[in-house]
Amino acid sequence: MTLKARKAFTAYAFLLIPLVFFLTVRFGPMLYMLAMSFTNWSLMRKVPAFVGFSNYLKVLNDPVFLQSLGNTARYAIFGAPLVIVVSFLIALMLDAIPRGKSIFRLIYVLPYITPVVAVSWVWRWMYQPPPIGVINGVLGALGLPAGEFLNSTTQALPSILVVNVWVELGYCTTIFLAGLQTIPREMMEAAQIDGANARQILLKITIPLLNPVILFLTVMEGIQFLRIFTQVYNMSMQAMGGPLNSTKSAALYIYQKAFMYFEMAQAAAASLILFVIIMSITLLQLRFFDKNLSY
Repeated sequence: MTLKARKAFTAYAFLLIPLVFFLTVRFGPMLYMLAMSFTNWSLMRKVPAFVGFSNYLKVLNDPVFLQSLGNTARYAIFGAPLVIVVSFLIALMLDAIPRGKSIFRLIYVLPYITPVVAVSWVWRWMYQPPPIGVINGVLGALGLPAGEFLNSTTQALPSILVVNVWVELGYCTTIFLAGLQTIPREMMEAAQIDGANARQILLKITIPLLNPVILFLTVMEGIQFLRIFTQVYNMSMQAMGGPLNSTKSAALYIYQKAFMYFEMAQAAAASLILFVIIMSITLLQLRFFDKNLSY
């Protein structure tokens, strides 16, 4: 073998390890789930039978599933852009300070590296009615009425959304700050010499050069909010996504179908529907940024 062939063989040999892992641990179960969605298999039935698209029709005609999709859309539509914008502003402020960036970066990233279950239960305690809840205690001290938060059909979803935004802020801020520190200072100084103000530098230099970072975070945060589960499971009453399914996400619906009602085939069908939705939105995001991306 030539030197080039040996290098290529070594590279493919190392690439084969994650490929086998992906095929056996990721792709294999996905194909099994796809096959399962066309049967009537459940934990209570030993021999499954082929039922075609029956499970998909049942899931799509289930008002609870449609409501969970609507809730999931709200989580993503309001949560992901809010995280991107706020973390970008925080990163700009951190990049402007001459000292202490690492300390502030650690402070902001702490919620992200803290176990989500612990974070969810702490916030759930803070949302409790007075006199237990800290937030209602502060509202009472300010002379404001107490909020119902997790006990309200209108306030529960925003209350959980705030927690997820708070958790994700640290990660996005760190990525944005890393991206800002790669922008050459000479370019900004040259723009200032030419008479550009802070707004023009932000719009014409900073944001265009951060487009790859914005693309990455937009896709990742979109996926994160579309598959939200842990916060809803731990913060809603009895992990049901209430009150009245007002906070139930599609991922929680799938979990309940599979492990509470033992309808594995319907859970598989719902999983495939959610997968198609997430993949379609991700492809649209990539196509949009591909047209507008400037390096």
